[in-house]
Formats: sequence, C-alpha cells, structure tokens
Amino acid sequence: GFIVYVANLRMYHKTVEIAANPNVELCYLDTGHNQVRLTGVAEVVSDRALLREIFDANPLMKQYLGSVDDPELILYRIPPKRVRYMQEWALEYYEVPLVAESESTGAAG
Repeated sequence: GFIVYVANLRMYHKTVEIAANPNVELCYLDTGHNQVRLTGVAEVVSDRALLREIFDANPLMKQYLGSVDDPELILYRIPPKRVRYMQEWALEYYEVPLVAESESTGAAG
C-alpha cells in the first residue's frame, strides 16, 4: 500500500470541511486528461518529526506554506481505500487493486 500526504493551512475553508467530514477524494489529471482518483479518510498528522521530514523533502511546501513552525500549517495523512483510473475521456473508471499493508510487507495478518 501507500499513503498520500496533503498540506493545507488552517485558515482555509477546506480545513473546516475536512474536520466535519474527513472522507475525501483526490483527483489527479495529467496533460492527456488521464485521471487518477483516490478515496480515503483524512487524518491530521501530529507527529512533528514526520511533518518536518515531509516539509523538508518538498520545496513547494516551503515556497507556498512558509515555515514548518507556522501554526496555520496542517498536514493530512490519507491512506487510500479506493483508487480508480480513467483514460482520456473514456467515461469509464477502472478499479486499481490495493495491496494490504500486511501483504506488501510480508507480515502475517
């Protein structure tokens, strides 16, 4: 499996919406109009070391969100529950199988 991290500022209305309903869908669209949609539940990251690691590895976060110590900065952890893919205007989504964490690490479940 994999985890998606999304940064935001607390002052944005999206933060209020996610607090009220943490079920989210992220949509990525490339220049060829191919789409990937990820559905999951957003969880606020409170681990400061993880927040700093992600912040330091992403120059765009520094550019647009300022400082890792900004109290307005909020980071969401979104483990995908569903992933769908659609090729350019096909109007049909294909389910992308997700590997359970125990399967991807070889751990017994």
